[in-house]
This record gives sequence, C-alpha cells and structure tokens, in this order.
Amino acid sequence: MKVALVNPAWTFAGSIYFGCREPHLPLELGYAKAMLEQAGHTVLLLDGLLQGLDNDALADEVAAVAPDITMVLTAPTYLFWRCPPPELRVPAAFLQQLAGRGGTTVIAGPHGSVTPGPALAKTGADLAILGECEEVITALADSGGAPVRHIAWRNLDGSVTSNGGPHASRFTDHPALGWPDDWLRRHRHHHHRFERPAAGPGAEVEASRGCPYACTFCAKLAYRDRYRRRDHEPLLAEIDRLIAQGVTYVYFIDEIFLPQPLLLEALIERPVRFGVQTRIDLWKPALLALLGRAGCVSIEAGVESLTEAGRAALAKRCAMSTAELTERLIVARQHVPFVQANLIGELGDDAAEVAAWRQAIEAHGIWANDPVPLYPYPASPDYHRLWGRPDDRAWERAHDHYLRRFPRFSDIQDQRPARLVELEDLAWHP
Repeated sequence: MKVALVNPAWTFAGSIYFGCREPHLPLELGYAKAMLEQAGHTVLLLDGLLQGLDNDALADEVAAVAPDITMVLTAPTYLFWRCPPPELRVPAAFLQQLAGRGGTTVIAGPHGSVTPGPALAKTGADLAILGECEEVITALADSGGAPVRHIAWRNLDGSVTSNGGPHASRFTDHPALGWPDDWLRRHRHHHHRFERPAAGPGAEVEASRGCPYACTFCAKLAYRDRYRRRDHEPLLAEIDRLIAQGVTYVYFIDEIFLPQPLLLEALIERPVRFGVQTRIDLWKPALLALLGRAGCVSIEAGVESLTEAGRAALAKRCAMSTAELTERLIVARQHVPFVQANLIGELGDDAAEVAAWRQAIEAHGIWANDPVPLYPYPASPDYHRLWGRPDDRAWERAHDHYLRRFPRFSDIQDQRPARLVELEDLAWHP
C-alpha cells in the first residue's frame, strides 16, 4: 500500500503550548516509515516545519501520490506528547485542505489516544490510533486498511468504537532511523542547548521510552507510559549515521534519561555533544562525571518543589532532601556546562525561599526557572484526581480550569492564551 506520513505546519499563536516551537525530527514518523518499508509498503514522509511547507502545499504533495492511507500527527513530535498543544486546529486544517484526497485518514497523538471521539470529530479523520503509533500504522497497512487493534472510529450515529486500548510499542529493537540530508541541513536548532551558539545541524534521538515513575503532573497514562530501553546496536548506528551527515548535537527525548554506563562509554568515542532530561537524585557523582566525559552539555533536571511535602504531593518518590538535591546539582554543574533545575508553581513553596534558593544556585552556575503553573492534561493523574476519567469535554475542561486559575504563565507561553473553542474554531465542540 501507499502511505503518507505527515507532520503538519505547526503554528502556536494564542496557545498555552509549553514545548519548544522550533522544528524537531518527527521520530514517530521516522519509525513508522522504516517499519512500513520493511513490510513492503511505499511511504511518503512530509514535515511542514522542516521542509518549509504550509498545510496547503503539504496537502497537494500528498494528493499527488494518491496514497491509500494518510497519517497526520496531533503533536509536533514524540518529544512533546506529554505537553502537546491542546488545540487541534493545525491537524484539522491540514485534513481540511487534503479534502478527501489522501485515502483513509488517520490521526496519531495524545488527543486521539485519550479522547478519540472528540479528536476524530474535530479533525474529520477516519481513524485514530490509540497510543504509540509506529507498529499500529504498519499493522493497518498490512491489513489493507481493515480494522486492527488499537484504533478507534466514529459510527454513523456519532458513537465511537475503540478496538482495544492504547498500544505500547515493543521499542527495544526499533530500527536505526535515517533522515534526508536536506532535513538535517535545515535542522539548525540544538534543543535545550545554552552553553554556546549552535554550530552544525542538530537532531533528536530516543534511547528509552516511558518512565518507571508516576508523578501526578505527567501526561502519560494513555501513551508512552511503560519504561523500555532501546538496544544499543540500532541506537548507536542511528547516532553514527547522524554524525556522518554532519550532526554535531543530539537531544535524547527520553522522558527520563537514566544512567546507562555502556551507552555513555560508547558516546565518549564519538564526536557529538548531547542534552538530556532526567532526575538528578538518580545520578551518583561518578556517573555525573561519566556523563560529562561522554559529551553531555545540557541537563534538564526535575526538582519541582523545594519541600519534601511538595515533592510527596507530586508522587515524586524522591528519597533526597532539598539540601542533598542541591549538592547533587552542584556536582552535575562541575561536569556539564548547563544544568537547569525545573520548578513547578502552586505547591505551597514559600516565594521568598524559592527566590533565595534560585539566587544561591545561580552562584554555582545553575539555572532554575521561575516556578511554572501546571496544566492538568487529560492523560495525567492530576486530571483524574480533579475530574475522574476523561470524557468528551476533557480538553475544554482542563483548558478553562487552567485559564481561570492562573493570572500569569511561563515565559515560553503566549501571555494572552485563548480558550480552546476560540483556538480551534471548529464545527464540532462538546
């Protein structure tokens, strides 16, 4: 079968979107392409931001090959499935421009995984993949478009049928990805790198998927939940291919980059720098030294709260005190040129103590953000605690709650975010 895989032309005006707005490699589409081609299917891979194409041009590119199946993402990349744009206006706009010229249309992403009914209604897609998509889209193509597990569709009466729950890919043996040279030349962004200006192309890579922890704020209950570690052989082959194409920096998109001495020792030998997001309490001083020698230049570490009560309220399962966390951050900064401590607002932390702590660690060259407010994503334990299982109004409910509760937002968000119904301006809203 012919399959088109599309990352649409993202725009974020008026959005509360937390994620980086630069182009990133759509890893889920890369895996899907590799698996589909291994199964004998023909694949067209498109990315609006990386290729400089708007949704009209993307739709025309798809229509020109007349695919049997077109899959479009509802989040810019796997990196941001935990904090996607809540609104579906961008994938909906692409599918509207496609106007029936792409065969069976499929959406993949967090929206359809947790609330397939509204996601299908808003976008007009035929099918929604529940959970991680690369193996499911391959199974769908193998079946000739007949229903397979882990998909959902709307019936004529508006009801929704889900064939199984969200899928978790095997992942451990996912193939080494290969990207077009022109995509990498355009990928000048080095994600979360601040110690020096970017020189040469950047890229995103995945060494593990999921997280063994269950923090209340993390939106992963319906996707990318179970922790899995990728085999080193395909992972290193992928990194070596990127280096051969001129890439000088990779960012590991792992929800939690846990210590892997064998991987770090292999990276020491390779001329590439990298960044990670992790928990600092899981790294002993010797492993932090190894992390630095391996080429890590950026650590984003989740501290979240400066009190043990605050961390416990988030179900962090952190055994360290704030003093111990501070000491470990300082050790990390001795080996890695940029270290960030993430803080979350609304946890009862004293504002003066937070300001004093931020100033104190800045003296050691560590940056801590101004505590940011939490968005209760429908796939997070926070949402379930507030309202129970997500229903058709889950995204609208979370969005309105967030806008009512917080008078100010983070410095990477629009300071006048719109309501979801205004952002989407779609014919269907619950």
